Order: sequence, then structure tokens, then C-alpha cells
Amino acid sequence: MKYMLLIYGNEEAFTSIGAETLAELIRETDALNQELFESGELVGAYGVADQVNAKMVRVTGGTPAVTDGPYAEAKEYLGSFTIVDCDSLERALEIAARNPSSRYWGVEVRPLMHEANVGP
Repeated sequence: MKYMLLIYGNEEAFTSIGAETLAELIRETDALNQELFESGELVGAYGVADQVNAKMVRVTGGTPAVTDGPYAEAKEYLGSFTIVDCDSLERALEIAARNPSSRYWGVEVRPLMHEANVGP
């Protein structure tokens, strides 16, 4: 089963731990991702651009309208996400607990319900 591990924060939260700690957090995350890649459990891990770079597309009456910003006002926003393919929710929770961000902001774990059928 695939699970999405989500990390939320904001610029204040990310800078509050200091540049050296943030650099170590990134190194630890990269090492965990490498381990998960080698075990075949890592589907992908992605950092996302700051929310000021987000766009929202809504189609009304067949006409698309593009606006700036996230879909909802919030103090925290999605900073990154990882998708893992593992045997159980327990394993996904174990992986989330090993993510260095769990020590600072927490890691949300969500099962992915379905996958798009593409290709031949």
C-alpha cells in the first residue's frame, strides 16, 4: 500500500531551528530517503515551493480562472511530501517517526486511495 508522508510548516518554523540544524535535518532526511530507495519502499520525495508561488485554477462555466496563492488561508503550509510503498500502516508510521522532521513539526501519514491508470 502507498502512503503519503506530509510535512507542514512555515518560514518562521523552518528558520527557528537554525541553519546548522536545518542542514543536518536535510542530511538525515537524504540518508533516510536513500535507505528507503534501496529497500524499494521510496516512491518519491519532494520539497514544494513556497506558498507565494502557488496558483489555484478554478473552472466556472467552462472558463478557467487562475489566482495566486494556496487554496486555503493557513499559518502553516505544505513544505514537502514523501510517498512510500510499504506493507502496512505500522511500517508507514515507523518511517514517519524516523523522519527528522517528526522531531520538530510532525509528519502526517495518509494512505493513498487509488492510482491513475496510465500507459499501455
